[in-house]
Amino acid sequence: QVQLVESGGGLVQTGGSLRLSCVVSGSIFSINSMGWYHQAPGKQRELVAAITSGGTTNYADSVKGRFTISRDNAKNTVYLQMNSLKLEDTGVYFCNAKVTPSGWYKFNDYWGQGTQVIVSS
Repeated sequence: QVQLVESGGGLVQTGGSLRLSCVVSGSIFSINSMGWYHQAPGKQRELVAAITSGGTTNYADSVKGRFTISRDNAKNTVYLQMNSLKLEDTGVYFCNAKVTPSGWYKFNDYWGQGTQVIVSS
């Protein structure tokens, strides 16, 4: 069983910052890429940022220069530092990890429960 637990969401004013964390736990053989997705109210879930096991990152154009994704492989944790937050960043942020469970030969997609971010003016 693999679980992802996010934390760090909350209410912040425009221009402010938040740091999201996501811990992967359970019976894990390896973790490939990890990422954060944003689901705005009434919209589909979209990729915000992703990071490979080797540290290569990619970002949605809307967050480049404002958000930074990082990971601590020793702690099975991925972070999303969000700066200069805008009203449109409001929504639920979901953590995703491609995990190969112990005893398996390929990875599966796992999701966290989501953490709410509200940016107010």
